[in-house]
Amino acid sequence: MTTGELTQPLDGPWPGVDRPAELLTRIAEWLGGYGNRATRRTYAEGLGLPVTAVDIRDWLTDPERDDWAVAITRYAAVVGATPDRPAARHTPPPAPRGRFRHLHWFRWCATHGVDPRAATSTHVKTWIDALTTADAAPATRDRMLATVKALYTHLADTGLAAGNPAALNRRRLGLSAPSTSGTVVLTTDQVRALYTAASTPRRGAGALDTARATAVVALFTLGLRVSELCALDRGDLHVTRGRRALRVHGKGGKTRVVYLHRAAEQALTGYLRERDADAGTAPARRGAPIDSPLLVTRTGHRFRRQAVWQLLRRLSADTPLHPHALRHFYVTTAVEAGAQLVHVQADVGHTSIDTTEQVYNNAARDPSRSAVDLVGDALELGTAHQTDSSAV
Repeated sequence: MTTGELTQPLDGPWPGVDRPAELLTRIAEWLGGYGNRATRRTYAEGLGLPVTAVDIRDWLTDPERDDWAVAITRYAAVVGATPDRPAARHTPPPAPRGRFRHLHWFRWCATHGVDPRAATSTHVKTWIDALTTADAAPATRDRMLATVKALYTHLADTGLAAGNPAALNRRRLGLSAPSTSGTVVLTTDQVRALYTAASTPRRGAGALDTARATAVVALFTLGLRVSELCALDRGDLHVTRGRRALRVHGKGGKTRVVYLHRAAEQALTGYLRERDADAGTAPARRGAPIDSPLLVTRTGHRFRRQAVWQLLRRLSADTPLHPHALRHFYVTTAVEAGAQLVHVQADVGHTSIDTTEQVYNNAARDPSRSAVDLVGDALELGTAHQTDSSAV
């Protein structure tokens, strides 16, 4: 496929994409959140991206562009391939050979002059229709849509996309029926277990490592996004109305105040105390720079998404956990405890209260809100009564 096939080609290494380096960098971040390299390559292939050294080399069409070269290098490292030399032609990202090669999401966007960053639900539906016309099985369409949806969840979270155009009703599209719950719902026992795993010293880890892990888990139970957690500075920790709170910088440049519950306050202050002691510096109120990152890695760099994902994967090895599950935990737990939706919306920084309500409604209901046990009890009573009658 060449740029001549595009209806609205743009100059650059990725036809149809206005800021290709930024998009590829975000994709690499998203893929890097998966610990298994085979999984990263599968998702990349499903989107129509190159995964071999030869294909990535062919995509490095403009080695003079530093930002593109850096993005290519980062992406290649994530999928485990390294381009050895540049090519001199402009093509959409290569994809593995197959019946639907030309219909992989990014290649479809390229041939239709659609910048993936600006894709809408109409574009996604048109793409699904094209897959249907090509006789792609419902399971294949469902799998491809799920991959695109997962990617845009990340792009929307980072602000690179305005929303998730692939968040469609799969049943109406004639695809596999969705699961009972579109949201992973953690119980309080599961979150407590995560706390315990984080606060338990492990072999080779020092007191600062343990305190850092505990602080990360604690902060996530405040309903923060990954990007918000990583962007926090020490100066964002303050006292307002007599309570410790964080100044959180959310989507669209909006700032909100997030209060700390007791466990989060203890975990965070414990981590900062260990960190200052380890570095031999004074606490922030006595001169430590307030613009330094609130959370730093072992090497002293600001926490990034990959570091967060790696930490949560280690702590929840039995049931791999996405950071967003803890954000959903905050919403469902708060509402079921009696909090008003408008207050929960303000806590988590949803633009619309409808989003907060959707997160809650999409979650599996707490068993106590189901009438199933009432029916079960009635059946047991009926069975017992019938047994007693037959005995007479």
